Amino acid sequence: MTAWLLRHVQTAIGSLGRLAQHKLATTLTILVIGIALALPACLHLLVTNAQIATGNWNRAVDLTVFLKRPTSAEEARRTAERIRQRRDVAEAQLILADEALKEFRRGSGFGDAIDALNENPLPHTIVVRPTEAYTNAANLQSLAADVRALPSVEAVQLDTAWVNRLNAILEAFQRGLLLAAAVLGLGVMVIVGNTIRLDIQNRRDEIEVTKLVGGSDAFVRRPFLYNGFWYGLGGAATAWVITLVAIAVLREPIGKLAGLYGSSFQLGALGAEASAILLASGVALGWLGSYLAATRHLRKIEPT
Repeated sequence: MTAWLLRHVQTAIGSLGRLAQHKLATTLTILVIGIALALPACLHLLVTNAQIATGNWNRAVDLTVFLKRPTSAEEARRTAERIRQRRDVAEAQLILADEALKEFRRGSGFGDAIDALNENPLPHTIVVRPTEAYTNAANLQSLAADVRALPSVEAVQLDTAWVNRLNAILEAFQRGLLLAAAVLGLGVMVIVGNTIRLDIQNRRDEIEVTKLVGGSDAFVRRPFLYNGFWYGLGGAATAWVITLVAIAVLREPIGKLAGLYGSSFQLGALGAEASAILLASGVALGWLGSYLAATRHLRKIEPT
């Protein structure tokens, strides 16, 4: 076992050294693989950050409860307290009609017109914020129906259609991301396979001599598999760096844009799990591409 492991280590280091002897060709191949892997990685970041942003919007979805007129202030407080005691309600803020009218007078500039009114046309209002665990569409609809059934409630306003539409768009993007990742992954395998094919052709004489002295296809194939491993690892690392650069470039303007809408959202980078998946995918695609190419072309080379 020790000899087997030592041989694999020697082969891995040897293949890395051989790639280092052709710096330009190796660098160009790794860059192409890195760009191909960076595209689905950046799309994944786009979808993930959009889902985080819409998750924050979902948590910010409030129900506006309008009470019947005339409802006394005391009755409005009792209704607000009744709503506040629900486990799916985080906060229920009561806005009395007189307070709302005063606020409207200060901010609207229609003070004289408001003074001419015989009575306050505004109802008592309760702004209900659901708890984080109950912010999906089904729970919100259930909460709205229960609140709407209260005796003093006139109407409940809940506008989540835009959130549902955005989530549907993000789901479509997510499926498109999987399709793009599959196509680009196939492209990475083709790039690695073609590079390995050219390398095999350049070393044809060496391979014939190795087979002539008893080297098996598996033995001859091993350094090419490590070539694919290094190509995949280098390409995945390059893709990871590209995503970091993209995040660094976009984080400040997106943060400013979110601030204009009163949000503290910040563009997030690839997490540890996503980074590990990216590196593992690069290695797997590089190894598989080299395996398929080496297996196919080495069978055609036999000593004469």
